[in-house]
Amino acid sequence: MTVKPQPVSASRITISQLMQPDDANILGNVHGGHIMKLVDEAGALACMKHSRQRVVTVAVDRMTFQHPIRIGDLIIIHAEVSYVGSTSMEAEVSVHAENPTTGESWHTNTAYLVYVALGEDGKPVRVPPLEAENDFQRQRMEQGAARQKYRLEQAKQERSFFGKESEA
Repeated sequence: MTVKPQPVSASRITISQLMQPDDANILGNVHGGHIMKLVDEAGALACMKHSRQRVVTVAVDRMTFQHPIRIGDLIIIHAEVSYVGSTSMEAEVSVHAENPTTGESWHTNTAYLVYVALGEDGKPVRVPPLEAENDFQRQRMEQGAARQKYRLEQAKQERSFFGKESEA
C-alpha cells in the first residue's frame, strides 16, 4: 500500500500560553523545564498530525535559551515536521515570547526534536513521506537528513562505547 505524501503545512501547529507565577522561579523567570515541556508537546502534536499516529520522543538536539521569558509574557510556540524517515519524524519547534500589553515580541529559541510513530501494538510504524512546498522546506529537509545521519552515528558510537565499558 502506497502512503500519500503529506505537505509540511498539514503538520503545522501553534500553542500560545500566558506565563503564570506557577511557571516561574522566585526571580520571575519561567523555568526552562516548563518551556521544554511545551516544546515537546508542540513537536509531538505536529508529528501526530503528520502521521495520524501516537508518537514518542526519541531525541532533542539542543535547546539554547537566548532570552528569558517572564511571568505575564505570552509564549507562542510554532511547530511543524521538518524531516521524516521511515518511522521517525523531526519537528522544528520555534519559541517566541510577547509582552501582551506592549506588543513587543522576541525569539527565544528553536529546537529540533525527533519522534517515532507507534501503532496500536506499541511498535514503530511507517509514516507518510513529507512533501516540501517551497525551496526553504526542501533545503530544511536536506539538512534534516544530515542531522538524522549524525544522530544515528552518535547513537552507534554511544552504544559501542557503553557496550565496551560494561565489559570492563
